[in-house]
Amino acid sequence: MYREKKYLGPRYHRSYVIRWVSVFVLVLFLASAAVLAGITLRNRESKARQEMLSLWEAGAYAEAFDFSSLELSARPLDYLALTVNGFSAYQLGIAQINSSDTLAYIDRCVWSLRKALLSRRPSNLGELYYVLGKAYYHKGPAFADLAVRFLEQAGALSFQARDMGEFLGLSYAAIKDYRSSVAAFSRALEPEGASDLLLLSIARSYIALGEAQGEPPAQAKPYLIRCVETSRDSAAVTAARLLYAGILLEEGDAGEAETQYQLILDETGGNAEAYYQLGELYAARGDTARARAEWRRAVRLDPVHKQARLRLNM
Repeated sequence: MYREKKYLGPRYHRSYVIRWVSVFVLVLFLASAAVLAGITLRNRESKARQEMLSLWEAGAYAEAFDFSSLELSARPLDYLALTVNGFSAYQLGIAQINSSDTLAYIDRCVWSLRKALLSRRPSNLGELYYVLGKAYYHKGPAFADLAVRFLEQAGALSFQARDMGEFLGLSYAAIKDYRSSVAAFSRALEPEGASDLLLLSIARSYIALGEAQGEPPAQAKPYLIRCVETSRDSAAVTAARLLYAGILLEEGDAGEAETQYQLILDETGGNAEAYYQLGELYAARGDTARARAEWRRAVRLDPVHKQARLRLNM
């Protein structure tokens, strides 16, 4: 049945309009507030990222690590926070004195950088591979194959760092690939200013390669001589002289080997390994009394020197 609509009057219409205008204003206010909050949040995040980068670039690694760790608690997959966290963890790790503290930071470095690799393919991928490779080297010989893998990937991306060849050579040596180790060390070797570690590492790889091939490691000699002539570190010079004397013995030059051992004793005031090796030289000549005297000096200086103690107990 038809019903005539009741006229509600102007007061109702005004109320209706006011209500809808109020709803529109509220929605507009909420939308504006959301946009403003988003802008504020983005500004805060941008400021936080700038502060995190500033800490890293200033070398404040502990602060950068703490800051990035806090950022990751809110955004676990943030690429920048992951890389800053990993890079700063590496720097903190290698600065530790206690090996367990070093390993804890290195593990965090690996965790952060491997997670960063899952999030995106960044423009600084070569640097990420490089730091990750060095971190795996510091985790020990069991991880040397991963160190080689990531360092080689960094090189394939044309990333360059002064110590990359050195770490790559050490990592190859750890997996007993001495040919690749020598090649990596040789690429790292500069005409001037090579480190003691690099010279000794090249020599040790050549020695190991010679042993594997059943040949005298003559190629190691120039690096050992260079280390002796250029190093200011007495421990490095002693290590080089000991290796050099061992090569001389293999080549049958016992007289020059003896000279090297005596030089070590003159320079250091006493060295257990040099005493032991001198004892071996004298024993080979049939001078048992003199040999045992040198072995006793070795044990006196180093009571746990196994070979010298065994010789004295014969």
